Amino acid sequence: MTNIIGSLFMKGRYKMDEQIQELMSALERKRISCTFAANRTEAAEKVLSMIPADSNVGIGGSVTIQELGIEETLKEKGCEVYWHWRVPKEEADAERRRALTADVYLCSTNAITEDGVLVNIDGTGNRVVSMVYGPKKAVIVTGKNKIVKDVDSALKRIKEVACPLNARRLNRATPCAKTGKCHDCKTEERMCNVTTIIERAPSSIEMHVLIVGEDMGF
Repeated sequence: MTNIIGSLFMKGRYKMDEQIQELMSALERKRISCTFAANRTEAAEKVLSMIPADSNVGIGGSVTIQELGIEETLKEKGCEVYWHWRVPKEEADAERRRALTADVYLCSTNAITEDGVLVNIDGTGNRVVSMVYGPKKAVIVTGKNKIVKDVDSALKRIKEVACPLNARRLNRATPCAKTGKCHDCKTEERMCNVTTIIERAPSSIEMHVLIVGEDMGF
């Protein structure tokens, strides 16, 4: 895999920098399959190619997946899509549970380290659970903006970038939504409830990481 990545890079077929090459090699060593897309249009095409027609597809709360704009195309392929963002609030939990047993689960990651560790913080926990157990396959799409040096940097990014932006998007009454930084709040609307660190491929799910050569999501 590493030789293929290097060959494509040298031929100039992809705009892939050295950091992304090394990250992909690290993921392969951890038995996590991975591919690269130069932009979100190419990423959408690659994600759609990974999902057979008539599959059940769960989608986690993800601005990145929303930016791909593939929901309607999935439905046109005959896929049943479970996305709690698309149902009334009172039906959201049932929709999350349906996504837990989907054929394919689509989501992003809050951060990914240069050596291939995926770090996430959830409020409800459905997304981080579905990344590692339940669905048959998890496809995790991440923009280059989420690549960080190490786990400490990943947690810092989540607390200072992802969580405040998501809190504002959701109109949460949390201190981070107002100040843009973490206060380790104890409010009822706190979003930092479940933290996961994926160091290697889980044994009970096929995991694939798609790295996009542009910024996507938070």
